Amino acid sequence: MPSIEYTLLISALLLFMSVFAGKAGYKFGVPVLLLFLGVGMLAGNDGLNIVSLNNASSAQAIGVIALTCILFSGGMDTKYGEIKPVMGQGVMLSTVGVLLTAVFTGVFIYYATHFFFPALELTFLESLLLASVMSSTDSASVFALLRSNGLSLSHRLRPMLELESGSNDPMAYMLTISLIQLIQTQAHDWATIATMFFLQLLIGAIAGYVLGRLTLRMINRINVNNDALYPIILIAAMLLIFSATYFIKGNSYLAVYIGGMVIGNKRFVHKRTVRNFFDGMAWLCQIVMFLTLGLLVNPKELPPVAGISIVIGVFMIILARPAAVMLSLLPFRRMTFKDRIYISWVGLRGAVPIVFATYPLIAGIHHAEIMFNIVFFCTIISLLVQGTTLSKVAKWLKLAKKAFQNKMVDFDVEFAEEIKSETMEVTVTEDMLAEGHRLMDLRLPDKTLVVMIKRKDNYFIPKGNTELKIGDKMLLLSNDEDGIRCTLKNLGISTEDY
Repeated sequence: MPSIEYTLLISALLLFMSVFAGKAGYKFGVPVLLLFLGVGMLAGNDGLNIVSLNNASSAQAIGVIALTCILFSGGMDTKYGEIKPVMGQGVMLSTVGVLLTAVFTGVFIYYATHFFFPALELTFLESLLLASVMSSTDSASVFALLRSNGLSLSHRLRPMLELESGSNDPMAYMLTISLIQLIQTQAHDWATIATMFFLQLLIGAIAGYVLGRLTLRMINRINVNNDALYPIILIAAMLLIFSATYFIKGNSYLAVYIGGMVIGNKRFVHKRTVRNFFDGMAWLCQIVMFLTLGLLVNPKELPPVAGISIVIGVFMIILARPAAVMLSLLPFRRMTFKDRIYISWVGLRGAVPIVFATYPLIAGIHHAEIMFNIVFFCTIISLLVQGTTLSKVAKWLKLAKKAFQNKMVDFDVEFAEEIKSETMEVTVTEDMLAEGHRLMDLRLPDKTLVVMIKRKDNYFIPKGNTELKIGDKMLLLSNDEDGIRCTLKNLGISTEDY
């Protein structure tokens, strides 16, 4: 057994390798999470053999904990005001869309294995199980790529896709667990299964909301002298929401996501510090989860399933996902065809299907190892095909618009969410002072204010007659993004610089 020092050394090296690989991925347009998988595979048994991981239960435990943190953090970052107009579409995609994707893909896998890959020949329930494991999408790599290219999406597509990606894992989990039980018991009591399915989702939603509200009351009323303890309180609340929901027979994944959303959309003590902490925790969990799953897979076992995996992967990208999206969104006639096409393309598979693929392994389902390898291979295909083209497809469909890449370097400030505003950091140049050196001489729109100035190492609040100097840093505050754009235009600054 390796010493703790050796384990810590290898862990540090793997994390460094993952971060540097992720940085390279941003530059070359490769999905960052795919590179984390690659680092894990490189360090595993069939690679450099630095770390050995053959225990599916351990990998699943790590994946569940990491996924809990990712969903909770995602819920905290989901703004209710943004998703409210697209709530219906998001819920339909995360429930009906996932179910239809699983059914279409399951039927295809059943006939494909019988007619074209007879050596595999999965039963109908096994085919549905394999499809259900892969039926949910991954949001982390999607929006990491969009942000790296400085793009935002029109027509409220981003909040809709965030809502779908954050809330569709519970549906896929329920389908996976239900089909495992069906295969093991061979009892096809569909009415009981449907009832249990609905009750678990309902209990999960209620538990997430109630426990989220209780957490808010507790964190706002408790008086802790050490501010660093507040993130720890939220971690404890996150774990409590997940585990308590499990023991009352609810869907823990849905509960932890809704709990995070309830907490994130209300004011609480040290909110900014806590959110920054969970942003970092979510990234750490993603890295650890992908590294672990990369270590678990044996690359030598992938070539035998390459043929069926490519066929299934292409079918899901070209037919299953688009058909499920189109049917799910039929009630929403105001959505454009281009919107539906892009949503169909954002069917990116990530770590969640691989985590769910460990459930059949642990349950001892026939063909479980082959299923795991197929899921892993299909995930790689999805990341390579869809992950590298998300920005291009958005531009091709004319749904992408340039987003501000506003990096606040000298002003580490943030306003309350209730204050609808946009901030921008601008450096004073000689051209800006052409009409005078006083602040009042700048051509600022009525809805834009200069709230603070940094001169060398000193910060101060300016007045109208404050003398500006070249190199001063100004913190601008405006009503919205349009106001910032107008301000930059008046100051002679190209928006392409931000």
